[in-house]
Amino acid sequence: MLMSQKNIPSRRQFILKSGVLLGAGLMSAPLTSFSSERYKSWTVGEIMDTFISQVPNGPFEKTVDTIKIGSRDTVVTGVVTTMFTTMEIIQKAIALKANLIIPHEPTFFSGQDETDYLQDDPVFRAKYDLMEKHGITLWRNHDYVHRMVDDGVRVGVVGDLGWDEFYTPGNRILTIPKTNLRSLINHIKTKLGVPAMRYVGDLNQTCTKVLLLPGAVGGRLQITQIMEHRPDVLVCGESNEWETPEYVRAANEIGMKLSMIEIGHSASEEGGSEFVKNWLNENMPGLAVHHIPSRNSLQVF
Repeated sequence: MLMSQKNIPSRRQFILKSGVLLGAGLMSAPLTSFSSERYKSWTVGEIMDTFISQVPNGPFEKTVDTIKIGSRDTVVTGVVTTMFTTMEIIQKAIALKANLIIPHEPTFFSGQDETDYLQDDPVFRAKYDLMEKHGITLWRNHDYVHRMVDDGVRVGVVGDLGWDEFYTPGNRILTIPKTNLRSLINHIKTKLGVPAMRYVGDLNQTCTKVLLLPGAVGGRLQITQIMEHRPDVLVCGESNEWETPEYVRAANEIGMKLSMIEIGHSASEEGGSEFVKNWLNENMPGLAVHHIPSRNSLQVF
């Protein structure tokens, strides 16, 4: 059963709650009080198949959601969910004795994770060899989490933004309390922990109707969704500068009240990896699962 977005805590809530539990010494042995209860062991393949079974029309004939290293037969000792499998994420997984990493985005620098041209490259070898040495399996979960009955990435991001009460499952439009563009940007920066973001529009423009399109769905879809829904503001992950940003600028130049906020790809979809963590907690009780944000590789100077 798909978990309600009401039950998915924000990253900030999780961190605060974890800090309280750690301070009380309650996370050092979380299953101590249930030591008599035996939990099922899970293989990578069983986890994959169970998740895919909850996705309409899954499994897909063509998908990027394949195992990039490792085996379906690996018995899972722990899981790390994240956006990008960075060297830091791999090292943290090793420290946590987690031998399954589930990223949302590519690990080897291209959409399809092509590695034929990278075999002798030291950057590729460092990542691949470290995972291979420690017996880590990596299964990308991008297409399937987006294609759940309700897009798991959007559900996670809505929760992180604190907009659950304004969200209708399956709907890209949210009607939030009246605010202005400046305040909306500050809200998103605070909730998602983003130091800066780009925008198009008037900072004093009133915003209540939000079109939420996390990630990089492409300029054509962003623009056609603006045409269909006529929002006050588009909140997205990223867009080519010659596409939607120029459309929104032109709209302002002819007098339309339309704004655009570009969060950045990583932060705009990190909530989806939290969603996967929570799904695993609900469906694989007793399995150690950790969500570790990979953060943005691009820094603000």
